[in-house]
Amino acid sequence: QVQLVESGGGLVQAGGSLRLSCVASESIFSFNTIRWHRQAPGKQRELVAAITSGGRTNYVESVKGRCTISRDNAKNTVYLQISSLIPEDTAVYYCNADRNWGDYWGQGTQVTVSS
Repeated sequence: QVQLVESGGGLVQAGGSLRLSCVASESIFSFNTIRWHRQAPGKQRELVAAITSGGRTNYVESVKGRCTISRDNAKNTVYLQISSLIPEDTAVYYCNADRNWGDYWGQGTQVTVSS
């Protein structure tokens, strides 16, 4: 059973930055795409950023220019660096990975941005 474990969330002031980590229990080469999603209180879960096995990335419009998704294959880890944080970034951030025979989610890490 694949496990994804997120970390790096916390309470940060507006304007600050965070780096979230998603560590997989298996080689991340086995996944087609790894994504970061977030869910704010009372809102639907939304895709924030994605990175393919080939290293292609894309971002939701609201984080473009403030967010970088990257991967360290040797550590089976995908990162999400978010800078210039705003209160609207407050959410639980989830890591998601898919491959041809499965789709996997982590438990999430809370990010709270104070104004």
